[in-house]
Amino acid sequence: MSTVGIEFAHNLLSGWRARGMDGRALLLEVGIPEAAIAQRHARIAPGQLAQLLKMLIERYDDEGLGMFSRPSKRGSFALQVRAGIAAPTLDVAIRHIAHVFRLLHDDLSLQRVSEGPELAGVALRFQPCAAAANPHLHEFLLRVYWRLFAWLVGGQLPPVRFDFAYARPAYCEGYGPIFPAPWRFDAECSAMWFETERLQMPVCRDENALRSFVADGPVQVILPSRDTGISGRLRNHLQRTQPQWPDLEHSAAALHLSPSALQRRLAAEGTSFQALKTQLRREVAIYRLHTSRISLGQLAEELGFADTAAFQRAFKSWTGQPPGAFRQR
Repeated sequence: MSTVGIEFAHNLLSGWRARGMDGRALLLEVGIPEAAIAQRHARIAPGQLAQLLKMLIERYDDEGLGMFSRPSKRGSFALQVRAGIAAPTLDVAIRHIAHVFRLLHDDLSLQRVSEGPELAGVALRFQPCAAAANPHLHEFLLRVYWRLFAWLVGGQLPPVRFDFAYARPAYCEGYGPIFPAPWRFDAECSAMWFETERLQMPVCRDENALRSFVADGPVQVILPSRDTGISGRLRNHLQRTQPQWPDLEHSAAALHLSPSALQRRLAAEGTSFQALKTQLRREVAIYRLHTSRISLGQLAEELGFADTAAFQRAFKSWTGQPPGAFRQR
């Protein structure tokens, strides 16, 4: 079961909540249960997150979700995408998009940066303003523009690192599928980094592709990319084979790779076999506890644990509380 943490839904509402909106009614409107709204570790369907984003943009005519000092009217993002597809390479596209972004926003700019000859990136440069203090705006922009840049070159643009200009949040365990690369917190500025040579990749999108991308924007830019890269293929394999939960050797064979090759390719995408397996187990456990009355023994077996005690220890390490207490709460 593919899910995302409910904290990401709350984060999308942060700009409007700062303006006095409660937001609870909107969460209920997209089908998130009342009991889950106040629950820190609740999981929701990815479609609910995309539906919430789409609703906020359409209802309030603001693609910036109330997080900027002035609204970003609908069509602003499409204008930037159009500037990008006119470029010959990703590097030029980034500069075009940054130029249009600067014309639309007063609070910050997108800046093309380098770190030695090997790394190139895009940094968020804020002016002194209230928006700079909202970490959820940093998250939102890094996610949206990384996915846009990847789409421009055909969908594959593995990041090398993500920098965040704020302290590590308590919910960063959910960053894994959203920001699939090493993270650095308390950085000077928030930024995304790539291998320099990748910025010379040709832009391969046209107007027809643009219309489809913008129409499906919320799904394209906000949800985890489960189906791309070797990590996506491994995750799909683990989901299909539940409750067997195959080990590294069997999983590598199913993906037609040697174990060492699978490990190398996962490391290149900022993850590992055990990290993906643990993340998926955690998501399934939280979702099942939240939506079913399955016994802890059955759930432990479903997740591939040797016994209930082993599952309880693992769950407490993931969430800070035993599964029974989590379910009661």
